[in-house]
Amino acid sequence: MFKLPEAWVWDFWTVDDGEQYHLFFLYASRALHDPHARHYRASVGHAVSHDLVKWERVTDALVRSDAPAFDDLAMWTGSTVRHPDGRWFMFYTGSTLIPETGANRQSIGYAVSTDLLEWHKAPGPVLQADGQIYETYAPPPEGNWHDEAFRDPWVLPDPEGDGWHMLITARSVPGPAGDPADRVDRGVVGHAWSSDLETWELRPPLSTPGQGFGQLEVLQPFVVDGRQVLLFNCFVGDMPEAARSRDVTGGVWIAQAEGPLGPYDIAGAQVIDDPSLYVGKFVTDRDTGETKFLAFVHDRDGAFVGEITDPYAVTWDGDRLALMPAADKADVRA
Repeated sequence: MFKLPEAWVWDFWTVDDGEQYHLFFLYASRALHDPHARHYRASVGHAVSHDLVKWERVTDALVRSDAPAFDDLAMWTGSTVRHPDGRWFMFYTGSTLIPETGANRQSIGYAVSTDLLEWHKAPGPVLQADGQIYETYAPPPEGNWHDEAFRDPWVLPDPEGDGWHMLITARSVPGPAGDPADRVDRGVVGHAWSSDLETWELRPPLSTPGQGFGQLEVLQPFVVDGRQVLLFNCFVGDMPEAARSRDVTGGVWIAQAEGPLGPYDIAGAQVIDDPSLYVGKFVTDRDTGETKFLAFVHDRDGAFVGEITDPYAVTWDGDRLALMPAADKADVRA
């Protein structure tokens, strides 16, 4: 388990450089006392591993910018990919306060590295909610959400070789009056496209609202044992009342998909086994080719934990994804 005695650790993402796995993670000091305060103090830490179990912490990757800037409050979740010219691009969420309301505005920027260790931010943001396709913040009574949700960029190459796609945690613009999706149920898979990773074009969402989720956090498309899925995260408190009445627990969700860009069966998504986990990530084991799963421990016995699990092995139990500690699966195979 990756944990820090002095800090809470939560959302994270990984990248494999062919020799080491790199773990980029959000962290904030436990001296804040209130774990909810961590969101406005987050920096991006960095650790490396040869086996996804033993991690060595190295120099932090990124910290928030000086004000005024789109990332002067905190830096949140992202993803890391390699450009064909060899440079590494880290896409991340920048958060800043909206002065008139105190709500936070989220937008997307990136940083570049040649070695995954020293990062340099590009001028940003490169993407933000536009109010035409994706909801921007409005205070009550007009607004129905607590912030301007536009974050968690997950970047992947186009399956046909035509540039790059970005999946984004976003919310659709309000629908017609009386539309049941006009309040909580507006979470969508936001979408943008780029030819070069530097300049981005905002595109319509890859999903529709009204699927049972106020937001789909930290998206990741992945193929698990031959099945294309979309992994996302949503707490039960961010789901509409009708969804809550089904006695769901919320947490890490898996939706069946036809491809990495959809269509996705979000309405039919299933929550994974352990409701204490949040922000799951699939990782391919370089040595075995197997899919491993990591997540951070959100809470146990009513208290926030803030640690990242050791890898789980994953298996399908019908249409549900079952988790097994990787060591237990190895023992079974032996």
